[in-house]
Amino acid sequence: MTSVLRTRCALLSLFLGAFAMGSGELIVVGVLRPAAQDLHVGVATAGGLVTAYALGMCCGGPLLTAVTVRLDRRTLLWLSLAGYVVGNAAAARASGFVPLLAARVGTGALQGLFLGAAFAVAARLVPAERMGRALAAVFGGIAVATAVGVPLGTLVGQRLGWRVSFAAIGALGLLALLLAVVCVPRVAATRPAPLAAQARHALAPRVLAVLGVALLLMGGQFAAFTYVTPFLADRTGITGTPVSLFLLMYGTATAVGVLCGGRAADRGAATTLLSCAVVLVAALALLVLAGGVPVVAGFGLLVWGLVGFGFVPSVQRLVLVLAGPGRDLAATLPAAAVNLGIAAGALVGGRAVADRGPTAAFVTGLLVCLAAVPAVWAVRRSTARAASAADPAYESVAETVESVPEPPPARGR
Repeated sequence: MTSVLRTRCALLSLFLGAFAMGSGELIVVGVLRPAAQDLHVGVATAGGLVTAYALGMCCGGPLLTAVTVRLDRRTLLWLSLAGYVVGNAAAARASGFVPLLAARVGTGALQGLFLGAAFAVAARLVPAERMGRALAAVFGGIAVATAVGVPLGTLVGQRLGWRVSFAAIGALGLLALLLAVVCVPRVAATRPAPLAAQARHALAPRVLAVLGVALLLMGGQFAAFTYVTPFLADRTGITGTPVSLFLLMYGTATAVGVLCGGRAADRGAATTLLSCAVVLVAALALLVLAGGVPVVAGFGLLVWGLVGFGFVPSVQRLVLVLAGPGRDLAATLPAAAVNLGIAAGALVGGRAVADRGPTAAFVTGLLVCLAAVPAVWAVRRSTARAASAADPAYESVAETVESVPEPPPARGR
């Protein structure tokens, strides 16, 4: 196998692994009701499966990464993919809600471990000038999973049972593992960077404000999105196969929104963040007020998908610029904020569903996102000057934020 072909094969394995894990993260949204019925729990309780996965990725992922920091990156890829296959097999065979919940926590933590290793490997597979495209292979797997993997998994789950959906995710992970074993070369483990010197910059108030906005916007969204299937069934009367079509439309819009959001962030991250927040509120309001009409519901999901994740590149860019010397540490914080928002949103939405039904979850999500708009406005005003001043010295952020090895110290002449 030539080096070029092996590199492409290795990137394909990273793409497929990210695709499998991105699908597995949200697959439960599409099969929430049948899983709840089979496990004899309420829909609101079953929504905790989303929370469990997000908490596993947010907390368990960094912990596993810290514990395994000295291991070879290729070995970490193998271990995380193998563990993910086992975790999804356990989810497919879960005898009750608690074992399934435990499997979701474990697979979430393994996804966090995999992504860190995948970005490090991708950065070393190609020359420096092509690093951004290599990293995009991993990001692309997650984006395509949202657009295609989740709707297809939902369709499989509704036709063949929710357990088959988890088994299919495990099969994809196994294929990614086999490709990784064959194609991914050995790469050196990176030395852990000292954290104390970076913490003051990475946890500066302006950085925390941006992270807080991300948490609110993502929390509001997932208070609603976790229960989009029962919402469509109760308000719009859409069940079965058409739900997959609606989720496919949403997922496609999400993938497009992430790509467009990256370009918009380069033009003006703070303005993009504010614009996405305002449009997001409008889309959720449309669904709450007129979601009973299928065409309106579809349009609302389409707009929601375009902006719902389109603001994430802006958050990443703002955090990295504002953190300055602490950007290596700060690079990990947006993902943590996003996943905390997902976990908290699913939990809050579940309480709303238990009290007043699926529509209440959408009202809750709307109110949380609405409350975030003035916070976004304040962040935009407070960060615009700092980001503008820092940006000229900020080169190729997208190509350098992930675990890139530091050059050896220069020797004296």
